[in-house]
Amino acid sequence: MRIAFLTPVYPPMVSGASLVIGHLSKEMAARGHEVLVITASDRAEPYATRDGNLSTARLASFRNPLRVGQRLARWPRRATLRALAEFSPDLLHVSDPAQFALPALAYARRRNIPAVYSIHQLPWFIAPYLPNISWMRRALESLLWMYGGWLIRQFDAVTTPTSCISRIVEARARVASYPISGGVALDLFRPRPPSSRDDTFRERLGLPPSAPILLHVGRLDADKQVDVVIRACVPVLKQTDAHLLIVGDGRKRGQLTEFCAQHGIEAKCHFTGFVSAADGLADLYRLATVFVMASQIETQGIVLLEAAASGLPIVALDAVCIPEIVLHNVNGFLVPPDNLAQMSTRLMQLIHDPATAREMGRAGRIIAQKHSIQKSMNAYENLFIKSLACGERWEQKEGVVNSAR
Repeated sequence: MRIAFLTPVYPPMVSGASLVIGHLSKEMAARGHEVLVITASDRAEPYATRDGNLSTARLASFRNPLRVGQRLARWPRRATLRALAEFSPDLLHVSDPAQFALPALAYARRRNIPAVYSIHQLPWFIAPYLPNISWMRRALESLLWMYGGWLIRQFDAVTTPTSCISRIVEARARVASYPISGGVALDLFRPRPPSSRDDTFRERLGLPPSAPILLHVGRLDADKQVDVVIRACVPVLKQTDAHLLIVGDGRKRGQLTEFCAQHGIEAKCHFTGFVSAADGLADLYRLATVFVMASQIETQGIVLLEAAASGLPIVALDAVCIPEIVLHNVNGFLVPPDNLAQMSTRLMQLIHDPATAREMGRAGRIIAQKHSIQKSMNAYENLFIKSLACGERWEQKEGVVNSAR
């Protein structure tokens, strides 16, 4: 099978979705499929690479003004169609509604080949970047849902990372989809052996030898609500010897470090910047005591899977798809959105009760094992094979569009 992946960002650029497509493209190539990835260049100029069955066409790009460390393709339609024509794929996989979806659909219709769309973001992500004017946010979100619903109905099959997001897409866009987890590398993200020590690693990060570590991993942008995490951690850091480790980068980093200074906790808050898996991200998870997150816009939350696979108890908000990974009182605690006091209380509870924290960590590892990379890659490959084997497109049934592939 010849598969073309069209994605706005791709490793080494920063995005949870890019990690999923990175795993998927490499695994499909390793399984003997011919793979082409069309994406934005991680530098301004275009270039191409090839490694065995995996080829990449990186298109001329510019810096994404909303994301640190990301670039977007510059006027990609012509270059996309040219790359597809040269590769001549049997199937297209698209994970971008703005730059690559329409050229991909045009090519798929012209060549009569199946096209699969994977949803990694929903329209609500845009609200934190807009003025706090409710009618404006509602109007733009409605427009994005109208466009998104129309767009995904043009594809032969649609995937989402979680069952929750599938239900939302069906309710809002009237499209049935396949829930396929983004997966987690269980051999990389794994619990720390009980007898191992991390003194050298802690010293390098400026962390005390035995202090409990509260960990947050993710972009430092408005939609991730890292400020909520810090606010919840303020009383914990002041009343215990715990430290907060914040891994990631973004436009809010300066404001967040200033906020820590204003609350007198700067000495116990450590900002590492972006850390990739190759640079030791898994070691940071194994260093931690508790994982904490306050995002309400996740479609899955790859970092939650990584934390669970690493044997960490998790404190997160009870929002959207998060309860599919964080089971309350099983592998962590879910708190109502914006309830800082309860988030603080749960963090404090896990610091003072290491036995419960360890038990929740073990339960999290079991949950993560259901999301292995291998299982996710098998599901995607089966969907691709099914899409090629079927001749039908969309069926209409009881007002809901159902993929026949």
